[in-house]
Amino acid sequence: MKKNKKDKNFIKIPKYPGGVSEFRNFIKENLKYPKEALKNKIEGAVYVEYEVTDNGEIINPHVYKGIGYGCDEEAIRLVKLLKYEKVSNLGIRVKAKMKTKIIFKLPNNDNKQKIEITYHIKKQNNKTDNNNTEKYYYSI
Repeated sequence: MKKNKKDKNFIKIPKYPGGVSEFRNFIKENLKYPKEALKNKIEGAVYVEYEVTDNGEIINPHVYKGIGYGCDEEAIRLVKLLKYEKVSNLGIRVKAKMKTKIIFKLPNNDNKQKIEITYHIKKQNNKTDNNNTEKYYYSI
């Protein structure tokens, strides 16, 4: 490998600290489902486009495909909270255009616990009784 080999990507693009998995975790932890969307049972994806400065700051976020009911506004709020890593491009200030998809999925309200009951029946003949009765015992 040559020591003086130039980097093919001479313009560095800001990256989210921790990569894609941390980006998803950030969105998941900070997403507040809009009341209007919950009330109307709205699900879907909001597509947001924004610019990232060389200092890692977000500017000019806008929704280019939304679902409404407060989800578009929430997606913009989330994107504005993002902070990317700073990059140095040999003194040249570069803005990178980014796109992201924020998915709104209704919370699963299946909080009902399923109870399973098993029981055993034992039949016992009581031969000491004069009328030969059978007794059943149930255990749960």
